[in-house]
Amino acid sequence: MTAPNSTYDVIVVGGGISGLSAAKLLKASGLSPVVLEARDRVGGRTFTVQNKQTKWVDLGGAYVGPTQNRILRLAREYGVQTYKVNERENLVHYINGKSHPFKSSFPPTWNPLVYLDFNNFFRTMDEMGKEERKFQGGSSQISECMAKELGDRVKLQSAVYKIDQRETQWCFEFLIQFVQAKYVVLAIPPGLNVKVHFNPELPPLRNQLIHRVPMGSVIKCMVYYKENFWRKKGYCGSMMIEDNGSPIGLTLDDTKPDGTVPAIMGFILASKCRELSGLTKEERLKRICEIFSKVLGTDEALHPVHYEEKNWCEEEYSGGCYTAYFPPGILTQYGRVLREPFGRLYFAGTETATEWSGYMEGAVEAGERAAREIMCAMGKLHPGQIWKPEPECLDVPALPFITTFWERNMPSVGGLIKFMGVSTFLSVATAAGVLAYKKGLIPQN
Repeated sequence: MTAPNSTYDVIVVGGGISGLSAAKLLKASGLSPVVLEARDRVGGRTFTVQNKQTKWVDLGGAYVGPTQNRILRLAREYGVQTYKVNERENLVHYINGKSHPFKSSFPPTWNPLVYLDFNNFFRTMDEMGKEERKFQGGSSQISECMAKELGDRVKLQSAVYKIDQRETQWCFEFLIQFVQAKYVVLAIPPGLNVKVHFNPELPPLRNQLIHRVPMGSVIKCMVYYKENFWRKKGYCGSMMIEDNGSPIGLTLDDTKPDGTVPAIMGFILASKCRELSGLTKEERLKRICEIFSKVLGTDEALHPVHYEEKNWCEEEYSGGCYTAYFPPGILTQYGRVLREPFGRLYFAGTETATEWSGYMEGAVEAGERAAREIMCAMGKLHPGQIWKPEPECLDVPALPFITTFWERNMPSVGGLIKFMGVSTFLSVATAAGVLAYKKGLIPQN
């Protein structure tokens, strides 16, 4: 618990990547920040567990790749290495009870409409997957290193329940658990703003927004085996599973980069997550292993040696994962206030990022942007310096997509239907016009 009557330049609410990034930049700029984190750990929606069975395992955010240069910059600063997720062998697409191995940009199909959507989805995913990476030792290291750098400025188990903005002769002051500051950064998911009492109340649009952005439903699952039997069968561990009875729709190999601790990672998502949350951990594992056995065609999948999972719906101070869900119309109606300061209260968190929103990269961008907004308000930066481009990470460069003419120009199914609809409308309208002209219904000049 923080000591009463402590005074700082900036209070940062939330000790995830975004809040810690804001505090790190503020401290480096000569200001005095403090981070108040409700949990007994930092990291937010990143969560690395260490034990003898797994060595280490990321049960929260884990993956990074090209153009995510800010989080890669932090990793490089702290000496955290990345490695590529294995996709050397065949991927597998499971549909209609059959497995279809493939190594091209997308699974083979004879349906031309399906081909159009596979072209627009799987080709992009495949190209991105060539650089889909993880942090050696786990992603929580990034937050832990920032927290270590900030020292006793990070206060754990310090849930914020009230923010008072009091106007004095000189400035606004915020009172949070008897901690005072001139500025506040709120670096928590928008939906969790409802846990905080604000005085004065939030502006109408902001208050409406935070009641309309629920968090996603996710259970992250890691199944461990004695050996890497899927690679022996020619599979890399990446599975796309289309089966109504399957708890998991997408998997990746989670074996350690040195080949030890063989594992397959999968997500239980959305309605499946809510449905299966009522089962026991053992019952969920049984269902997962059964579908793995069907897709990979072997009973070896039925005999795991260890299992880890994290149900993010249980997390009081996250509310879910991966990120907040913006239902249709919410961004267009309320999006303009997502990053808009209220007095001397500023908003961070990955949901407020303009690039890679929902990812670790977006969390860093948002935290540093909020810190610069405060420095601009204090006269330490010019407004043009708030948005700062990030140099490309040379270790993980952005690779160009190599495509054929037809791949570049084929529409998606939706695009084709829209085009056909417009074309049909124009054809009908033209025919109707010609007929009306011939019948004398349109004046002839």
